[in-house]
Amino acid sequence: MKILLVLDDFPPVTYTGQSIVAYNLAQGLLRSGHEVIVITSVQNKLTAGYSIYDGIGVHRIFSDYNDRFHDIFYHYISIYNPQIIPEFKRLIAEIRPDVCHFHNVHGYISYYCFKLASKHSRSVFLTAHDLLLVSYGKMWPKNGNCLYRLRFWDNLLSARKRYNPFRNLFIRHYLRYVDKIFCISQGQNEILQLNGIKKTETIYNAINTNEWRASAESVDRFKEKFNLLRKKIVLFGARLSEAKGGEAIIRAMSIVAKAVPDAVLVVVGKSDGYADQMMDLAKADSINQKIIFTDWLSREEICSAFFAANVCVTPSIYFDPFNLFNIESMAAGKPVVGTCYGGTPEIVVDGVTGYIVDPLKIDIFAGKIIELLNNHEMADMFGQSGHQRVIEYFSIGGQVEETLKQYDSFINV
Repeated sequence: MKILLVLDDFPPVTYTGQSIVAYNLAQGLLRSGHEVIVITSVQNKLTAGYSIYDGIGVHRIFSDYNDRFHDIFYHYISIYNPQIIPEFKRLIAEIRPDVCHFHNVHGYISYYCFKLASKHSRSVFLTAHDLLLVSYGKMWPKNGNCLYRLRFWDNLLSARKRYNPFRNLFIRHYLRYVDKIFCISQGQNEILQLNGIKKTETIYNAINTNEWRASAESVDRFKEKFNLLRKKIVLFGARLSEAKGGEAIIRAMSIVAKAVPDAVLVVVGKSDGYADQMMDLAKADSINQKIIFTDWLSREEICSAFFAANVCVTPSIYFDPFNLFNIESMAAGKPVVGTCYGGTPEIVVDGVTGYIVDPLKIDIFAGKIIELLNNHEMADMFGQSGHQRVIEYFSIGGQVEETLKQYDSFINV
């Protein structure tokens, strides 16, 4: 089967959650004997063009616009990007895949490409990694619940000057050319259904546990590099923001640091403006010496960071549909203190592989971290249970099998 994956970004140019998931899926499909091709976008003309990456043929289309343009017209470009469409049209007609499988394309590729794909593919699929099919931004809980129908004023308040009143109508129009939409958690599936998006199926993200390993030497190198020897490590990694729980984890660490003096928070993420805000908050709480920002890490170093950790945290305060950090932590045998918002409660089993908490309840959030840092046997038991859970429910083999079943159900009709 010839399978074309289409998404806004792809390794090794960028490593985002969706690009890592798509790369893992591509490798799994390759191992199953299928031909895999990728079309993606790049924002540097020097990296545009065709290349082979780890056995995958990758077409990179240049598309870029300045930040001011992006800020104003984002929800217009997401529908139809004139920088992408001509080259995508040429490539899809040339490749003519059996399956065209889109992942998030609202940044650069654009939804119009669904229509083009339907003309030259036997079937078209979409994996939605967020809620932007119905929402203009992150979806925040109302009265502690995210399961609600969005009204136009919710999106107007979210988008403000970027609001495009016709955006959702166009999205629904182009979704007619998609045979099936894959959701990455059941909670996400329910929200999309509630907001009028049908033809959905839940297929969880996955990880290759056979490759998710780190040697004792690489873990020691990581600890030495960041002065973490003889420290108890709380690991947090994300695109740093308040939504991902940046403020919540700093507030919690103010309590943790008093109860566990050798505890440190290691933040894996780009040291940007929000990282500065987090550090300012840490300084105000007099725990800045307890916060370590690693900035950009190679995939090998990121893996070492997980295996070096004592406890991992995913404290998102919005509806975070899955959060790959959860299963990466569990695959490394680490307990997770995870948010009650989004898909995390479907991944982390409360009291079995970690704890589910409301990260806005700082005392409870901190208390669970402290409990796991002080109780090595419990942390180890949770970590082992988490590792087994990833093997059973979030393995790349299972994801590939479920995905291929969906492909076959439409191709063989």
